[in-house]
Amino acid sequence: MAAIQVKPTRMELSNLKKRKKVAVRGHKMMKDKRDELVRRFIEFARQNQVLRAEVEEKLSRAMKSFVLARASMSGAEIEEALLYPARAAEVTAGLQHVLSIQVPQITISTQEGFIYPYGFATTSADLDLSVQLLAEVLPLLVQLAEIEKACGRLADEIEKTRRRVNALEYVMIPQITEAIRRIQMKLDENERGNLTRLMKTKEMLQQQKA
Repeated sequence: MAAIQVKPTRMELSNLKKRKKVAVRGHKMMKDKRDELVRRFIEFARQNQVLRAEVEEKLSRAMKSFVLARASMSGAEIEEALLYPARAAEVTAGLQHVLSIQVPQITISTQEGFIYPYGFATTSADLDLSVQLLAEVLPLLVQLAEIEKACGRLADEIEKTRRRVNALEYVMIPQITEAIRRIQMKLDENERGNLTRLMKTKEMLQQQKA
């Protein structure tokens, strides 16, 4: 660890003490920020886990129903049935702030109600279930994408904050503390030397008077 090179003066000592005070305060603030980031990250991660499980369950059911529908319908019939969307959807992307970190905010708006975009004469109930599940899972997928991106941003910020905390705790503050100790020792040594010279001078003056 490289030492801070400063002149052993009282002015430098005062400046270093001020720097250490600022560094210690900054270290506490960064640790508090890191802890809060970790807490928020855990909250998002739990939401992500629950939401992902729900999305995967619905997608699995939708895919199974679609496979069954393919077995009972021709490709042309499925293509014709799925030519139009079940309902219109609009996705809006924006930003929100979590502890001054920009994370995406994605919203989806759909028409009220759900209407199958095809007639029931040439389609199977399995296709109906598949389309319904996929319509239900779309908003969940958008929400999942938002949460996963937020988790990624928070993880990056946690890592940056952790490095800053470590740099302050294990590098900067120890260097400043060591520099203060060296300057204080040098000043004490100089003071002892001056005191010794004064005592010798006083002793010489007393001897001359005698």
